Amino acid sequence: MDPNVTAQVIEYLSKKGYSRTEAMLRMESANQDAEGRPLQARSDGNGEAKYGRAFDMTKRWIDENLEIYKPELRRILWPIFVYSFLNLVSDFYPKESQLFFSTFKAMFETEHGEDLRVLEPTSLPEHVLGNAIAKIYRGSKYRLTLSTVAFFNLIQFLEGKEKDGGAVIISVIQNFINVVTIERGTDERHSLAAMLGRAHETEDFPEEDEGIPGHNPGSANTDRNAGFGVLVKLKLGPLPMEPELMGDVQAELEEEDLRNPPAEGQSSLVQEFEQHIKREESEDGPNRIEVPLPPSVARDVAMEVQKVKENRDRFKIEGRTGGVGPGISVTMFTFHNTFDGVNCLDFSQDNFLVAAGMQESYIRVWSLDGKAIISALSQSPNDPPPSASRRLIGHAGPVYAVSFSPSIANADSTAPSTGPRYLLSSSADKSVRLWSLDTWTCLVVYKGHDHPVWDLTWGPFGHYFLTGSHDKTARLWSSDHISCLRIFAKHDQDVDTVCFHPNNAYVFTGSCDKTVIMWSVSTGNSVRMFTGHTGNVTSVACSPSGKNLASADDVGTIILWDLGPGRLLKRMRGHGKGGIWSLSWGVESTVLVSGGADGTVRIWDVAGPSDAGQGKVIGEGGSGVKIDGAGQVGPQGSAGVTGTGKKKGKDVVVTPDQISAFPTKKSPVYKVRFTRQNLVVAGGAYLP
Repeated sequence: MDPNVTAQVIEYLSKKGYSRTEAMLRMESANQDAEGRPLQARSDGNGEAKYGRAFDMTKRWIDENLEIYKPELRRILWPIFVYSFLNLVSDFYPKESQLFFSTFKAMFETEHGEDLRVLEPTSLPEHVLGNAIAKIYRGSKYRLTLSTVAFFNLIQFLEGKEKDGGAVIISVIQNFINVVTIERGTDERHSLAAMLGRAHETEDFPEEDEGIPGHNPGSANTDRNAGFGVLVKLKLGPLPMEPELMGDVQAELEEEDLRNPPAEGQSSLVQEFEQHIKREESEDGPNRIEVPLPPSVARDVAMEVQKVKENRDRFKIEGRTGGVGPGISVTMFTFHNTFDGVNCLDFSQDNFLVAAGMQESYIRVWSLDGKAIISALSQSPNDPPPSASRRLIGHAGPVYAVSFSPSIANADSTAPSTGPRYLLSSSADKSVRLWSLDTWTCLVVYKGHDHPVWDLTWGPFGHYFLTGSHDKTARLWSSDHISCLRIFAKHDQDVDTVCFHPNNAYVFTGSCDKTVIMWSVSTGNSVRMFTGHTGNVTSVACSPSGKNLASADDVGTIILWDLGPGRLLKRMRGHGKGGIWSLSWGVESTVLVSGGADGTVRIWDVAGPSDAGQGKVIGEGGSGVKIDGAGQVGPQGSAGVTGTGKKKGKDVVVTPDQISAFPTKKSPVYKVRFTRQNLVVAGGAYLP
């Protein structure tokens, strides 16, 4: 048949909706599938018999291989599975494709459960064209790094089994997988020591440079068309101080040193400012043009002076000494009689207030010292007397996030007030509200998101704030503008958690598509993508140094990232399943604290060992017993495993990075925060 006539017939069938006839005509006339890809010869078997036999043969060979090569060779099974399944569907084998899918999907459910859920209904060629995940895989090559020896052995085996299915697998690798081979000595991840260490691990995780860029798992490079190693240079240094502010702060510190000279062996406030706090313009940091902020006022001077005092007088955490972690103090605030109505918590940075977002659509604020909360508005005779709590009513749906504006405690009554002035809240009603903590009234309602807003946070200097929503976007706002300044859209699923970089030049978004994306505030572009989580990302936090990022998921794993090269540093495990809901860094960026659904607060050594294979098996928290970094428990009872005793509850692996753990009775931990003096406050609701 004339090719032009064939094209016209195909176009007619497409318009009329005869999709199956269209697909068959495409295959018969041009020996192509519905996407125009050349079909493989079918002499070696049809449908599931061809791909199923080839996949099973490859899997069995990998399972019987040397232990040091198994972990990296297993990584190639997922792309082979996906592309084999999509080939079957495109070749019009609906029954065979579903049989292949159901036979082998179980081995990938832990890591790729979401992709499997989306791909499973695909059974016809037109489904491939309309399925978002299928289009991502068919439109891009899957990136995978293997050691030269492992890849050579795989190809040698497949060539030797060419007639038994090896040719099918080789064809899939050539057409759909971009395999990068490296020598052992050129990359520490594929060194002999690293491979021997991974051989004994019970869990397998993707490399940070594996997958399709822009889709999990993937690399820190967010451009799907970019090559390896192409990363935007970041400015991770501190934001320089305003010159006038710097001069005013220095003058105030000099006066304070004269009034209260430092103790013997203690540095003066001016010295502390010059050595640790003073922020001058440098090539490593952004400039104030890139991150415009309002002019400083007297309150800003008072806050900076107090920051210097607290930085000098803080409890210093130097890291582990002799294998023993530093003794971190944790204050836990437990909320009773909530009837599972608390959705979120936040503590003010001056440690005087705590706010809770409620399922019943209101916000409740308590004073932590029990003192009455006074309003600046005049009190009418009919108003009840001030109490230690306030209700803020205005939202039309459950409140999912609250955030206090930056503040700091200041005992000097003559100085300007440095307490929190505002509170932000987000809700299922798609709105964000700004509340005054002077008048305890709603000042502004910010609208822009199309679905519930899951998370929000203030920027480190106030003024800006960030929101994440069910509409798959994050938005940057300025408190003095009713509309958002930036829309960050790249995630495939909800944006569940957000945070700022300490210099305000970047923001981070975590999603249930298992990725974390780093965005530039000045351009609105994504500059890094961090993938490697096997669960939904539930919390992110950037270190005060600005160089590292911590992200946590709902399967109990915390991952540390090096922002510059976009590399995964290590994984830390210890929490039970259900979600790690809050992360916070110590001032020195050497210690991390986490809290979550398992009812424990855990302290982690950031610079500690990264060998996850040496973790101890410890029972999940909830017994009310402190666990130290060596896996030992306090005298009051067992943490789950003691000698020959019985295990209590489900066991979890605790990696050696854990310094200590503080289980609660039955209180999931909603919020943890390091204060500027390196003490930890935590909050949760008792759920009997």
